[in-house]
This record gives sequence, C-alpha cells and structure tokens, in this order.
Amino acid sequence: MVVDRDAWEKFSAMGMRPSYESLEAIDRASVVIDCTPVGNENKKQLYSRFAENCHGFIAQGSELGFGKMYARGINDNALQHGEDKFIQVVSCNTHNLAVLVDTIALGPEKENNLKKGVFVCMRRANDISQEGEFLPAPEVGKHDDAQFGTHQARDAYHLFKTLGLDLNLYSSSVKLNTQYMHVIYFNLRLRRRVSLDEVIRRLRANPRIALTQKNVSSLVFSFGRDHGLFGRILNQTVIPIRTLTVKDEREVVGFAFTPQDGNSLLSSIAAAEWFLNLDGYEKRLQFIEEHLFEEI
Repeated sequence: MVVDRDAWEKFSAMGMRPSYESLEAIDRASVVIDCTPVGNENKKQLYSRFAENCHGFIAQGSELGFGKMYARGINDNALQHGEDKFIQVVSCNTHNLAVLVDTIALGPEKENNLKKGVFVCMRRANDISQEGEFLPAPEVGKHDDAQFGTHQARDAYHLFKTLGLDLNLYSSSVKLNTQYMHVIYFNLRLRRRVSLDEVIRRLRANPRIALTQKNVSSLVFSFGRDHGLFGRILNQTVIPIRTLTVKDEREVVGFAFTPQDGNSLLSSIAAAEWFLNLDGYEKRLQFIEEHLFEEI
C-alpha cells in the first residue's frame, strides 16, 4: 500500500501499515498508470521529476497533452521506443468511436475512405459502484469544441493523426439515467461503395469487436459480468447486428455498446507491456486477449 506522507500515520493508526510513501513508490516504479482525472497536473508536478528512472507513464481518459494518444490495435505502430515516455490511453467511448472508423472506413491498409464520421455518445449517468448520484432525466452536453464537438471525436482525431491521417470527425454527448453501458450512435459517410454484408464481414474479422443479437444494454452488461475476465468485457465495442444499415451504398449507420473501462484497461496493459518488454509484448498479451468475445 502506497500513501502520501501526511497520511502515513492515519493509516498506521487504523492498523494498515503502508509499504511506501507515494514519491518513493513513483521513484521505484518501472511504469506508472495514472487513473486519476488530474494526469496532466501529476505529470507537471511529479512525473517529470522521475522520468530518468521510469520506463514510462500512462494516463487514461481525456487528459489531452499528457502524451501520445494510444488505443490497442489502432495505432500500435505509432509508438516509438526512446521517444514516447508519456502515453495517453484514450477514453472508453473514444476507443469505441475509433475502432468503428478503423474497421469500417479505413481497413488494414489504414487508407482514408472516410468523408465524415458523426457520433452521438449516450453516456451512462453513473457506475454501479457509485452511490449518491441520480439523474432524473436525460442531460444533453455542450459542443465545447468548434471543430469536433466533444472530446471523444477530438481525441479520436489525434489518435489517427499519429498514423498521418487527417479525419473529419464530429461527436455529441448526452447523459442517460442508466448504470449499465454507454451507447454510441454512428453515421460513417464513405467515399467508396460498400454493402451491409461487407460491413458485417469487416466487423467479424476484427478480434477486438464483439457482435450481438441483444438490443438491450443490461443483457450485454450481464453477459460480460458472468463470462468476462473478472467480469469485464475487454473488447473495444459490442455491436448489435440488427441496428446496422447501409444507405445509398456509402453511408453506414448503427449503434454500438461501449464496454465501460474494459477497452481502456486492455490498452493500458498493452502500453505497460510495451514499455517493459518491447520485443515480446505482443506475445505476452496473447493470454489476456484470449478473453475477447467474438459474439455476446
């Protein structure tokens, strides 16, 4: 257990003796994964002081400016050993948004076939582990970014920018009074024609995408709780097949469930393994990626 210096005696008095003070632990660490909402502040105040001793630092979520954007399977080739000491693992909804673009519009060649991607992120109001929070009705969010709308599209843009791609992405957000899963509505306008069968084929071919016949988020969430690794769905997205449609052979529309923080956790583990074991990290990730679902 690691605590700040001024909290050491309080924990000791409760019979919980800490092992290290926080600064000592950071100094001893090989990799630091920051799960707080103040990653940039911690980088400025703490991590920069210990960068010589640590292989790397990872922040999660919308900590723009912390380091190179990263999502497992999207831009692994963009990571540069000796250059990337700080990595920002993008948020769970940004993972979802990005894998939809990557699989449906770009393909394995990462060729820009996207004219425009529009997304509505319908976020759960709180997690099942939280208490004291209640949202009586849907709460719509602001478009506080003139180019991208909300941070999900902004972060996805910068994620693909690490691959030299300049994508036209825009997102909106709304918060719903549910505890279970986020949901994304997506509209991908393509330059070249595509059929619905081809879209489904591309989605099935991506091992980090799960398809489902379930249209209710609680059923998908329950499946992950019962069958996932420690109750988690580690896929980047879960797509209800019956919501998919293709308009005029160039516009792909559908809904996708976001597996909470499972996709961000997988990317954080992947980034940590990359820092620790550059040559063998893909092999070391095989065990955890065996727990990805093909269908839910």
